[in-house]
Amino acid sequence: MFSISQDFAPPFKLISPFFILGSLFYLLASLYLFFLSSDNLYILDTKVLSFVHLYLLGFVMMVIFGAMAQLVPVVLEVGHAAVELFYAIWPLLGIGTLLMVVGFLGYPALLPYGGTVVLISMMIFVMEIFSTLKKVKKLNLVMSSVLISNTFLFFGIIFGLLMALGYAGTIEVDIMSLLRSHVYLVIGGYIVITLMGLSVVLLPMFGLSHGFSMKPLEVSIALMSTSVILVVLSSFVEYMAIAYLGYALAVASLILYFYMVYTIFKTRARKELDIYAISLIYSYFSMIVSLVLGVAYLLVSYEPLLLASGWLIFFGFFGFAITGHIYKIVPFLVWFERFSPLVGKEKVPMLADMLPKKSSHAQFVFCAVGVTVITVAILAQDDTLVKAGASFLVVGALALVRNMFYMINYK
Repeated sequence: MFSISQDFAPPFKLISPFFILGSLFYLLASLYLFFLSSDNLYILDTKVLSFVHLYLLGFVMMVIFGAMAQLVPVVLEVGHAAVELFYAIWPLLGIGTLLMVVGFLGYPALLPYGGTVVLISMMIFVMEIFSTLKKVKKLNLVMSSVLISNTFLFFGIIFGLLMALGYAGTIEVDIMSLLRSHVYLVIGGYIVITLMGLSVVLLPMFGLSHGFSMKPLEVSIALMSTSVILVVLSSFVEYMAIAYLGYALAVASLILYFYMVYTIFKTRARKELDIYAISLIYSYFSMIVSLVLGVAYLLVSYEPLLLASGWLIFFGFFGFAITGHIYKIVPFLVWFERFSPLVGKEKVPMLADMLPKKSSHAQFVFCAVGVTVITVAILAQDDTLVKAGASFLVVGALALVRNMFYMINYK
């Protein structure tokens, strides 16, 4: 298990906007589902593209950036190279996300501007992380995964900006050839590899796990990295066999990663199934079902299978992995800054006291039901079920926003 030092942690006021905005964007994405219709969903539909960028940029990227701002320095045991830059990242990412969402909804002229603002925010993040990594003499596996994932993110946002310029008619590019690369670089190369690297720090720390091998993670990251490179290469050559090999390696990587998570879970000393544990169980279950649906799509080419697979990866795997960690990370950060100086001087709350138990479990139940119902709705192409699932998700998202403010303002 990796050692964690709080000596280099940035101030919480720098990190809190990332989590607050992330929860608000999660709510917006849930509300957006009411404007989608299951009978005409397809990958390149402008409403789908708008929804995907709203969720991935506004929620997933926003929260990951905030978590990385905290985790990178405390794992490396060095200070950020330029921590003040994070004050610029969250407003730029938020503004750029909204511009891109509106651009896809009927104002394509806004896409280059939104893409450029998002590019600037992410380039600031990537360059700051690279500068911080330069201060470390020897990288461990976790920080190697950060280096790999941020390299993929760098190229992913370049492809994304080129696509935005092409979609707006500013330049001529083959959007379809770039789409596969953009999606795989950002989702597989950045988000998945980042989650893999963070998991090996956070899961053992929160579960008190020891004595497990890191070899499965090394192989899993290597397979996923190779998969991303092959899929990107397939965008520029006509041999689809390269892409299918990349997909197969990605599946193998996720299976191996799941095996390691299972090993950590089995060796944990803390056996309590709290909101963190059950969120991760649902998250990894969603990942397994998503892989099954993805393989089924490759066999029969039925597009609702691909849409359902993507939905489970986004709102099932990413969504519950992130919200589960929020319920551990935010109370700890608030406690460390607000109450740790008072230890030994007066009575201070326990971390469990800072978590709204009933509300957090309600958030899990409503969101889990919503994700499950919408998965069935996509497969059955039933618009009524989509709206029903969206109703559950909105209630869960409102609970998440409420819980976020409760934990941050705890006194």
